[in-house]
Amino acid sequence: MAATDIARQVGEDCRTVPLAGHVGFDSLPDQLVNKSVSQGFCFNILCVGETGLGKSTLMDTLFNTKFEGEPATHTQPGVQLRSSTYDLQESNVGLKLTIVSTVGFGDQINKEDSYKPIVEFIDAQFEAYLQEELKIRRVLHTYHDSRIHACLYFIAPTGHSLKSLDLVTMKKLDSKVNIIPIIAKSDAISKSELTKFKIKITSELVSNGVQIYQFPTDDESVAEINGTMNAHLPFAVIGSTEELKIGNKMMKARQYPWGTVQVENEAHCDFVKLREMLIRVNMEDLREQTHSRHYELYRRCKLEEMGFKDTDPDSKPFSLQETYEAKRNEFLGELQKKEEEMRQMFVQRVKEKEAELKEAEKELHEKFDRLKKLHQDEKKKLEDKKKSLDDEVNAFKQRKTAAELLQSQGSQAGGSQTLKRDKEKKNNPWLCTE
Repeated sequence: MAATDIARQVGEDCRTVPLAGHVGFDSLPDQLVNKSVSQGFCFNILCVGETGLGKSTLMDTLFNTKFEGEPATHTQPGVQLRSSTYDLQESNVGLKLTIVSTVGFGDQINKEDSYKPIVEFIDAQFEAYLQEELKIRRVLHTYHDSRIHACLYFIAPTGHSLKSLDLVTMKKLDSKVNIIPIIAKSDAISKSELTKFKIKITSELVSNGVQIYQFPTDDESVAEINGTMNAHLPFAVIGSTEELKIGNKMMKARQYPWGTVQVENEAHCDFVKLREMLIRVNMEDLREQTHSRHYELYRRCKLEEMGFKDTDPDSKPFSLQETYEAKRNEFLGELQKKEEEMRQMFVQRVKEKEAELKEAEKELHEKFDRLKKLHQDEKKKLEDKKKSLDDEVNAFKQRKTAAELLQSQGSQAGGSQTLKRDKEKKNNPWLCTE
């Protein structure tokens, strides 16, 4: 019997019975609270906005501390995300707070791809959590969850309308993170301009289909305050860590030549509303929405890309084991197909290589034969030339011998005539006197 059928039967057969006395499971909420407090909590905030809108100052003001950090410049070549994690303690509750800031956002001339590093960062945190979740031995209770729970989007106090960069970025982020738009440095415009600016921003967000985070109203304990606060979005805030003495109290405020702006005075700005909604009332809902909505959407899309699904083509339940087996068989089939293609390709390449080698061997033989014939012709010519030279040398030697013979014969003939003449002179002395 399938697990879903068993669960259905259990649900149908479940009935309520009274207890005869105290059992003790009413202490489960207390047990859960004690366990959660001992483990501590984590909360991750992403601050998106142009450089100089007071993101760091507002974080310091929200958590009533001074976070370390270097001021950003306007010379960044691209958008970079800078993450810092802090351990905070209030009463007996520990909070691991991570603040991620977008350094260089809106500082480039070409802002077309400014949102991409932010989207990639959020997806990277989802992917890291998914990989931890898919491990055989997972330790999610000690795993540092780095998923972004809230995105505070800082809007420049222009008093006119949203910039195209703001609309594009929020549209790309609204399915991945809880967006809470806030008007930064709201003391830069008048109250009447601020009211019109809020209406204009809300209208543009609705017309462009940007889904911002709505404070939940399904819980009766917070439904009234959350419903009221939803009407005040976007919050117009001011940040300051400087304390000034106003009356008999020290308050966070900003001192100007024309007067003082009190950060925690609701008549001056919406800082208190933001702190109430973000930290004191809806922090757990932001964490839950991140896990149950945004992360689940990412997880579902990622698993569908990997081939996993809940139902088969006939809309019948499909177990993970069946999905795994089907995916494994599909993978093995593709692997065998690729192996066959590679084998055929290898055989084809071997045949082509053999043909190339045979052709090269044939060319080498032909070249060898040509060179051999040429060598033989050259050898024959040299032999003929050598024979001709030998014949000339022999003829020359013969002529030389004949010439030497004639010369010796001539010398002998001349010597005999001289002897004969001397003899005649001796025999006839008158020849000498004459």
